[in-house]
Amino acid sequence: MYDYFLGGSANFEIDRRVAEEAAERAPASVTFAVENRAFLRRVVRYLLDAGVDQFLDLGSGVPTAGNVHEIAHERAPWARVAYVDHEPVAVAHAQRLLRDSPNVTITRADARDTATVLNAPGVSGLLDFDRPVAVLAVALLHAIPDHDDPGAMLAAYRDACCTGSAVAVSHLAGTAFTSDEQQAVRELLEATPTPVTLRDREAIGRLLTGYRLVDPGLVLLPDWRSDDENPPRHSAAHANGYAGVGWC
Repeated sequence: MYDYFLGGSANFEIDRRVAEEAAERAPASVTFAVENRAFLRRVVRYLLDAGVDQFLDLGSGVPTAGNVHEIAHERAPWARVAYVDHEPVAVAHAQRLLRDSPNVTITRADARDTATVLNAPGVSGLLDFDRPVAVLAVALLHAIPDHDDPGAMLAAYRDACCTGSAVAVSHLAGTAFTSDEQQAVRELLEATPTPVTLRDREAIGRLLTGYRLVDPGLVLLPDWRSDDENPPRHSAAHANGYAGVGWC
């Protein structure tokens, strides 16, 4: 669905059907996808400029236009990117797409199973955790319910990383959804493997306990270090999501 919203080709009929229904019932869900991808571009470039050239991308999904390794390798061809996703079709598709990409791996694992992720050959064999690593939880945490404790999950990844590592998150929130749109999003995603948990800014901030947030903090998606080169396409609230980056 995310790939379809972004105009990609790595999607299937069922994805397109549900995505079109989502766009009709909650048009701002498309806005979130677009602004989230713009945030990803900005955050990868920010981290590279800060000296971080290793990325652990959790819940990466099917690689689509402007994925992490493409953004990173524009500036740092040596950058290492370990993708992780639990969905078998997404991983199989990614393996085909990435087979000729240097310094890039894809691992099938559930991000919540931190020990399995961190010890997977595609992660531990590629990333050097004695050097700074950027953990990317971009459009992931709203797919993890409270009872699975996404804050503890992020803490486990933080503890595995050395000082100078970072986390980047974006999270769906109902900042401009009407009550009907919120209900539509929940109903549509309940029928998929990734139902949604909408959280407010305060709840999202608690998930980042232990990290030092960089300016401008946890803000609406288009407000996180927007630039003149790629100005936001939508009002900040209409993006229906928050984003932030923290150091450990």
